[in-house]
Amino acid sequence: MKENFTSQNRLIIFGLVFSTLLIMAIALFSIFNIQKNLNTSYQNFGQVISKTLAIETSDLVKKSKDNTSQILKSHSDLILKSHKDIIFIEFRDNQGKIIYKAKNSSNETSSITVSSPMENFGSVTIGLSGAIIDKVSSTTRASILFVFVIVWLVFAFVILINTYLITRELKILHNGVKRISSGEFGYKIEAKEVSEEVLSLFKAFNDMSARLRIYEEANVEEITLERNKLEAVLMSIANGVVVCDNNDIVTLINEHAKEMLELQDNQLLDMNIKNYVDSDGNFCFSEKIDEYKKLSLEEKSKKPVIFNISLDDKTLKAIISPMFTRNHSYIGYIIVLIDITRETEMDIMKSHFISNVSHELRTPVTVLRTYIDTLYDMGQDFDYNEQKEFIGTLHTEIVRLQNMVNDILDFSRLDSNAKIEKSENDISQLVDYCVSEVQPLLKEHNLKIKTDKEDNIPLINCNYDSIARALTNYLSNAIKYAPQDSSINVKLYKEPEKNQIVVTVRDEGIGIPPEYHKKVFERFYRVENKTHSVKGTGLGLHLVKTTIEKHHHGHVFVNSVPEHGSTFGFTLPIVDEDDDELV
Repeated sequence: MKENFTSQNRLIIFGLVFSTLLIMAIALFSIFNIQKNLNTSYQNFGQVISKTLAIETSDLVKKSKDNTSQILKSHSDLILKSHKDIIFIEFRDNQGKIIYKAKNSSNETSSITVSSPMENFGSVTIGLSGAIIDKVSSTTRASILFVFVIVWLVFAFVILINTYLITRELKILHNGVKRISSGEFGYKIEAKEVSEEVLSLFKAFNDMSARLRIYEEANVEEITLERNKLEAVLMSIANGVVVCDNNDIVTLINEHAKEMLELQDNQLLDMNIKNYVDSDGNFCFSEKIDEYKKLSLEEKSKKPVIFNISLDDKTLKAIISPMFTRNHSYIGYIIVLIDITRETEMDIMKSHFISNVSHELRTPVTVLRTYIDTLYDMGQDFDYNEQKEFIGTLHTEIVRLQNMVNDILDFSRLDSNAKIEKSENDISQLVDYCVSEVQPLLKEHNLKIKTDKEDNIPLINCNYDSIARALTNYLSNAIKYAPQDSSINVKLYKEPEKNQIVVTVRDEGIGIPPEYHKKVFERFYRVENKTHSVKGTGLGLHLVKTTIEKHHHGHVFVNSVPEHGSTFGFTLPIVDEDDDELV
């Protein structure tokens, strides 16, 4: 529409210039003709004057007896005074000699010279200044120019008025088209004082606008529904989803992505994804997006770009994939974010577990081989007590090795869907059995165990060996971390309101910071890696949690304050609702 206005303005300017030039040409041509006619008329006027002067002078000379020169002088002076347009009068005889010449007092030069013969005398010549013709010509030119200027102004005014009316109508139509293009379907143009052709155009526009309105009402609900479905699907995906156009501008982002990227509201929406930085100011996506955009469309489709992002204490896996329309036109890309923090931590813990187990296995195997080789080579040189000491050490290391193997086997069995058998057991007797089992370890560390058991503890439907290993694990950990000459408290009581019994083991060790309370029961996790060098596989507490919660519907817990000891415990329901559960 803007181009149409420009073309129309050019036509208007061209019309005005052309009309101006045409009127100027007509005016100049008219002035030229008028000037020519005036010169001819003035020439005739001079001829008339000269003939009249010749006749009058001849008559005066015939009638007068005075001197001829005196007559010519007096008559010439009279003529010069009465006709200011005459510059000079000149009389000549029949031979062409000047008899008398008179000239007015002005310094003007004659523009026209006219001669007429005199009867029986010669000729008379007059010179005309042309002042009259100049005045007449100037007045005529001014009048003609004025008339033509008036005509041109009227013509230009008519063109401008017509142009204004046409432009106004086009502007009305342009405004209507603009409002339709902005989505205001149904907009109507009010036709007031317009030509029939424009009125027909306005009616066609209003009809089109009304049809678009009907189409919009018929389809907007369906389009909105489809868009809402798409947004609902993206928002409900468990992973984070970031949709970007071909200019890297974020057009859609679901709530999970906002949580993973620690965004508030629509913080990243309509912004360039490459500008996103972590808390340290590092660009997280820029380099990989540039790498992705260098790939061909076929490479993008076959092999998405995959990379990891580290944000504070989280690790995110990002997958960049192309996005196409139904017509297979490339319109941007989608970034899928997967929180792999747990998997990353598990990989690290597995590495630590393998390292710990390797070290733990190497120590008893090395001791066993060394002592066995010594007994094999030099056993006859040892007395009974020395041999007994060697055999005792071998027994201790074999038990240690057996316990580690049992932990690994229990971990494999309890994390599977194996079925365990349960029966009614006396937990009070089980506590006494576990305490007696750890007595040798108590003597090594010079520790004491205090047992506090309530009376009338009911029988519990459980797997005796599993619960015994769980409690023994608690006791072993307490012995490892309790300081020398301290006490370990074991408590057994029931909670009737919750229909459960509770077993706790308290030590006076270094304690556990609150942020690790939930993590200590995870497999492979060992707080000691961060605080001290007590050895272990990192499976013990996880096996306790699996045994109690997964197999017996109980609950494990820990209460600990750094430097004030720790209390580990578990609960067991007095009535087990499912004796034949699968693990």
